[in-house]
Parts: sequence; C-alpha cells; structure tokens
Amino acid sequence: MKRGALTRLIPPALAGYQRSWLRADLVAGCTLAAVAIPESMGYSAIAHVPVVAGLYTIILPTIVFALIGSSRLMVVGADSATAALLASGIAGLGVAGLVPDSQAWLQWACLIAIVTGGLLAVARLLRLGFLGDFLSTSVLIGFLAGTGVTVMTGQVPAMLGLSSTDGSIWSRWWAILTHLGDINWGAVGFAAVTLVALLAGGRLMPRFPAAVVVVIGSIVAVAAFGWSAHVPVVGSVHGGLPSFGWPGGMGSGGMGLGEIAKATTVAFGCALVILAQSAATARSFAQRHGQNADINRDVLGLSGANLVAGFSGTFVVNGSPTKTQLLDDQRGRTQVANLTMAVIALLVVFATGVLARLPHAVLAAIVFLIALRLIDVHGFVRIWRVRRVEFGIAVLTAVIVVVFGVQVGIVASMVVSLLELVRRQYRPERFVLGVSGGGRPRYESATPGSQSLPGLIVFRYDAELFYANAGRFSDDVMHLVKQAPDPVRWLVLDASAMTDVDYSASTVLTDLIGYIHSRGAHFALAGVDPELQQTLRTDGILAELNPDHIFASLEDALRAYLQAHPESAPPGYDPSALDLPPETRGQ
Repeated sequence: MKRGALTRLIPPALAGYQRSWLRADLVAGCTLAAVAIPESMGYSAIAHVPVVAGLYTIILPTIVFALIGSSRLMVVGADSATAALLASGIAGLGVAGLVPDSQAWLQWACLIAIVTGGLLAVARLLRLGFLGDFLSTSVLIGFLAGTGVTVMTGQVPAMLGLSSTDGSIWSRWWAILTHLGDINWGAVGFAAVTLVALLAGGRLMPRFPAAVVVVIGSIVAVAAFGWSAHVPVVGSVHGGLPSFGWPGGMGSGGMGLGEIAKATTVAFGCALVILAQSAATARSFAQRHGQNADINRDVLGLSGANLVAGFSGTFVVNGSPTKTQLLDDQRGRTQVANLTMAVIALLVVFATGVLARLPHAVLAAIVFLIALRLIDVHGFVRIWRVRRVEFGIAVLTAVIVVVFGVQVGIVASMVVSLLELVRRQYRPERFVLGVSGGGRPRYESATPGSQSLPGLIVFRYDAELFYANAGRFSDDVMHLVKQAPDPVRWLVLDASAMTDVDYSASTVLTDLIGYIHSRGAHFALAGVDPELQQTLRTDGILAELNPDHIFASLEDALRAYLQAHPESAPPGYDPSALDLPPETRGQ
C-alpha cells in the first residue's frame, strides 16, 4: 500500500503524532481515568441504569470517537446534562410498567442512544453542525444550571439514606422533608466524608485523584466493618465485556418502529445538547492550541460513539468540557490519552465484584458535586455585567428546566435562543455618529435630537434590513431627521454592519430615500460591501441616489460633507479618527 493511502487511514485526531508526546498522553490518560471512572459510575445513577453501564460509556464510545472524530483533546463519554435529559425523557414516555433502574429502562436508554446516533449521522450528512450554535451561551449556562439543580435534588435522598422519589421538584423536596425521621446516619456519614474529601482535595491538591481514593476507601470500610446491612450499597454488579445487539431484540416484545418513534422525541433533545456542547468544547480547545476545529467531522465521531453505545448496552454519550479541561491541564496532547483511559476502564469492568460494597451515598455525593459544577456562578455574573437581557434569559431557562423538567427545558432553550435572535434582529443597536470633546468622531446611542454635525446625521443600524425590522428602521431615521437641532442637509447611512436587504425592506428604503430628498436633503451610503451594492443595484435603490453620494468608507463620506459645508466642522475635528460603535450595554 502506498504511503499516501496509509496516511489517509490514520485517524484525523492522531495525524502528525510525535513519539515525544506519548509519555504525556499516557500520564494524562491515567489521571483522566481516575476522575472519569467514578464520575461515569455517578452518571449511571443520574440515568437510572446499572453502574457498569456508566463504565461502558468511556470504553467503546471513547475509542470510536478517537478513531473517527477530529478533535485532538475532547473527551467523549457519559455526561450529566444528557444523562439527566435521558432519565427525564424516559420517565415521560408513559410506557406502562417502566420503572427506573430496571432492565427495561436500560433497553430504552440503549435505543435512545442508537436513535441519537442516527440523528447525528443525518446532521453530519446535511452538514448541520451549525445547529449547535443556535443554543446561545447564556441559554446553555441557564440550561446547565437548571440541570444541576435538578440532579442535585435527585441525589439528596441517597445521601440521606432515603428511598429515591420521582415527580416534580416540589414533590421530591416534600417527600424528603416528610421523611427526615427515616434518615440513615451511616449514609449521611459516608456522604459527608465524600463531600469534604472531594472539596478539600480539589482545593488543596487539584491533581490528586480524591474520588478514586474515596470510592476505594468506602468499599474497604464497608467490607472491613460489615456495614453492608446498615448502609445502602450498590449490590451485585454484572461486569465483563458488554454484550452487543439491538435493544430488547426484534422479536415479539422487542423494540420496533413504534418504540423508535417514541425514542426519537427524547433523542432529538439529546442530539441538540450534544451538538451545542460538543461543538463549543471542540472549537474552544482547538482555538486555544491554534488548531482548526472540524465540527462536522466531530459530529460524525459522536454519531458513531452513540451508535456503538446503544448497541453495546449503555446510554447516550457527549463531549465533556470539564474532563477535556482536565486533560488539557494534565498536558495531554491527543486522543491517545483518551484511549489510555478507555483501556483502564476496560480493566475495571472485570473487577466489578468489589463495587458491590460501594455505598450509594458515596456515588450520590460525587454526582452532587458534579451537578454543583454545572451551576456557573461566574458565568451568570459575567452575563449580568455585560447584558442584562441575556441574564434574564439564562435565569428563565434555568427556572423552566427546574420546574418543568430537562426535556421541556431543552425545547424551551432552543425556542428562547431563536426568539432572542429574532429580537436582536428586530430591535438591533442603533447609533448616530457624534463628536467627542476633542473633536474625535465617535458613535453614540441614537436618541431624538442627535446629530453628527450641524446639518449632518450619520446613522448606523447593526443588523440586516428585512421585512420585520424595515418599518422600525424607517421610523427611527425619520424621527431623527424631524427632531434634529439643525435642518438636515445630508443623511448618511453607515451600511458597514449590513450584509443584505430583502425585497420588503428595499421598498421601505426607497420610500425613505424619497422622504429625505423631499426635504431638500441628500441621502448617502457609506461602507457598502460589493455584495450588498449589487443587491441594491438590482432592487433599483442605487438609481435613486446620486452616484457621488455612495462612499467606500465613512471617512470618505465625512470628508465629502466637510468639503461641501466646511463651516460645520468643530475645532480639531478629524474624520480619520473614528471610534467604533460603543460596546453593547445591558438593558
């Protein structure tokens, strides 16, 4: 086989691999395994599937993504957001007799993983990786925070040694409060030690595998002191290699087209979260290391990872930003580190007998802290400082997830993101070029009575013009012209932020030009790119203007106005010293 053909067989994430990277990848992979193994076991508790299913998510799915995906670092495995969405979705399917932690529940989880993989394959085929961008950062922060609160609530009963409850968040807390007399103080002790050890370890020794030490220590303590009868434990765990096959079989009682249709309602939400979270993770870490992110290739890798997850007896997998950050902190270079983690996890599944004595409270405490990390307090603070509207959207999304569930939350998150996109296009930022004290031109928020110079208004509209916002645009310009301190001689539209004008907007723009001309003023354009200029020519708008009033830049437009009306220039006015529009403020 020729060298070029061999090169094409090398996985994209391993292309150009250097031998000097091997040691760092192996060490990073071992550290990653120490964190990912107990976390994956915890995620299985969120999804209400056997513990070993959590371990399976970081074996074959991780290997498949490493061989297909393009991201050099992104860690693929079980994830708290998709695990919570999965559990909420299965509970909402309304299947008679379906209860959490049962074999039937696991079969549904496997089917949803397969359907999710299929949806991601379609997304890759249609190059729909960009759909992940329709969940804005503020919405994603709110969604993850709401998921965190929901997951934390679900772990409190196990940390107190109580039976888990289903239903709304209010009914769950009511069940907890009304059963405080049944608290198992042994479970509380294990949970408290776990929380203290993980919090102290994370603060004092960030690279120390505190979770592994706590898991092993609790198992040893239960075995040594015979506490299995006094503290709820995981119990018998079926280990070994995963079995392959279609969930539930295809025969009588198996899962067919009806079940696939039901699974799709949950899988769609999972696929959307995967697209958003994985795309953001892969892109951010690629940019950090000066690499290009091939999101569509990663979508293909995630499709394969979810398909193999479903066929091998486990649940939906996703790209994990927290574990990817850990891998980056440990100086991991490529997917070899993730393959190392998968090998270590494979060894662990052959020793699942010792997990039988693992207290449920320990797993619940680990998951509780994982969920706590989903609440990005600093993210909320940053949004509050930059844009209050988006802060409100983040809080609203979190409340929807907590009150109505994760499945409703993901749909609401997408709708809210799209509504915010429409709102920002419908009511974009509007600026008028003003003058600073030193004669420096600068953009200021457009308010009635604003003008750029005596007789001149330079108006900037930070959005495309289309049928929905064209009327508001025209009204804004006319109000500025009518309320200008001096009679307007020139109205200059700074079109540098516009990329398109649709047919409806072109008719409105034509009427506006006629209105300006009827007042004895000139309508001018500045900063029109060639594509927009061609659109305006086709729509006949340029024919309404004097060719001398179409300028390549705003600086050229200002100089032309000053040449025609030199008396309007204030002392020290410098058209070449333009400030960009001010940073968007919260409302």
